[in-house]
Amino acid sequence: MLFITMELEMVLSILFLLMATARGQRIGESTPVSEEDLQSIASMLEMYVDPLPQMPKVYGYSMVGGRPSCVKLTIGMFEKKWKFHRDLPPTTVFVYGTNPITATFPGPAIETIQGVPLWITWKNFLPTRHILPWDPTIPVAMPKHGGVPTVVHLHGGIQPPQSDGSAFAWFTAGFRDVGPKWTQDTYMYPNVQSPGNLWYHDHALGLTRANLLAGLLGAYVIRNHMTEASLGFPSGDLFDLHLVIADRSFYKDGSIYMNYTGDNPTIHPQWQPEYFGEAITVNGKAWPFLIVLRRRYRFRILNASNARFFSLSLSNNLSFTIIGSDSSYLYKPIVTPTILIAPSEIYDVIVDFSNSPTRSAEMLNSAAYPYPSGDSPNELNSKVMKFVIQDFPILDNSRVPSILQNYVNYNMQEAVKHRYITLYEDDSTSGEPTRLYINGLRFQDPVTEIPKTGTTEIWDVINLTNDNHPMHLHLATFRAVKVTQIQDFDSFVNCMKGLHDAEKCNVNRYAVGPSVQIPAYEKTWKNVVKMEPGYMTTIVVKFRLVHNNESYPFDATAEPGYVYHCHILDHEDNEMIRPLKLVNN
Repeated sequence: MLFITMELEMVLSILFLLMATARGQRIGESTPVSEEDLQSIASMLEMYVDPLPQMPKVYGYSMVGGRPSCVKLTIGMFEKKWKFHRDLPPTTVFVYGTNPITATFPGPAIETIQGVPLWITWKNFLPTRHILPWDPTIPVAMPKHGGVPTVVHLHGGIQPPQSDGSAFAWFTAGFRDVGPKWTQDTYMYPNVQSPGNLWYHDHALGLTRANLLAGLLGAYVIRNHMTEASLGFPSGDLFDLHLVIADRSFYKDGSIYMNYTGDNPTIHPQWQPEYFGEAITVNGKAWPFLIVLRRRYRFRILNASNARFFSLSLSNNLSFTIIGSDSSYLYKPIVTPTILIAPSEIYDVIVDFSNSPTRSAEMLNSAAYPYPSGDSPNELNSKVMKFVIQDFPILDNSRVPSILQNYVNYNMQEAVKHRYITLYEDDSTSGEPTRLYINGLRFQDPVTEIPKTGTTEIWDVINLTNDNHPMHLHLATFRAVKVTQIQDFDSFVNCMKGLHDAEKCNVNRYAVGPSVQIPAYEKTWKNVVKMEPGYMTTIVVKFRLVHNNESYPFDATAEPGYVYHCHILDHEDNEMIRPLKLVNN
């Protein structure tokens, strides 16, 4: 009998991937696929022929005696077929749902009530092998008995560490194999934060990019019906809608394309720094349309793409009225013709179609990829969806008040700690990235960010790469207050790559360039902030609730702690992630 060790299994996996990628083809395919092939396949999909679907709702509460009461849910992860377009064969996906029949791409929208906790048991029913390629040369979950490792993170949620979805708390089907930090199969979400928009998605070590690309993502809303009624926004299933945007490329047989060859295949046979799909899907349909009335609509727009930024606008020159960013409202609504939305960001917007000069409007995208210095969008990925505007009058009692929501102010004098967080990229001799990292450290290196619960800190995030990085902190809420250009950039980079210490490299001598204005629609408490390349972004970080300035109602110091990371998933999977461990004040 032949026994294969974990080390030998990894070597064999690498050799198998190298043999396939050396031919530039998908395992099991007889011919390789090129970027031109993928564009050709996407271009054959006629735009605006599929109606925009809405995901089913799952309610995280029950009504007892006219009052919301706690419930326990069970949500599974299933493999099934999904139709992304009328003319595309059914696609094999991994999706969330309460059962395999009703499971959808994206998963069901989970509706909760502020102050009413929710318990969810997450169950993995996925097969023994992944439907997409993955790379065993980056830090990755490696179950002994096969299967697809998964773990769920509620993005933007304020929850105990045990329920946060640690990358090391992964598990396979039936919990046959579990990660070193796995402790429980049921997660508790307190829902104590202010009402707003969140989302849930997979967070397994080294597999986040593949698992989300396969479909493991969904919307999550915390509501306060009294607050929302007083604000008067458009409401109800017809006028308050999720728009979950995600780019995907497809093979002719409908399968999701993901590269089998890395940019540095002798180092990482499969990993590449960013994934960009040729087709733009919204709520699981490629370039859908939505019939709208001449009235206000509320759209909760989530960018669930792996790496693509979107600069959104409407072709009929209507504006967006932004009322919220991530899980917080703005203090007052901001009217803008465009929104720049990074991967994992959410914008809560109102669009008033009553003033449209046309009977239709396309939602367009003008963001370069990679952002900000990459290629301009082409005829495919410059289009998102279409609104077909009905031409008869309709009564609309909704409104947008001049003042929305007030949270605690930021006060830099309150900060008890000042940290420098530096973002790096290592390149091969060919100039292609091999890994991205923070403060010169790997994910598994000892924790260096150890804030005290209930406190405020100042973080200066220094971006030494060419990419804009959407930085996400678990648990904490933060906001950007200043973005300053680094002068004499090459000299500073050389020092930092040698010392990995901003203070020893005298960062204050270099961070003296012009400042970039922070968009008005980002001036609130967020859980994702864009980090401009070549700049130092100053953020105020609060480790407490920002709507009432109270402490967390659970032990935030427990294991396995939290993390912070870039939310370009290909970066996160290859070391641009670090642990975050809270201690008592």
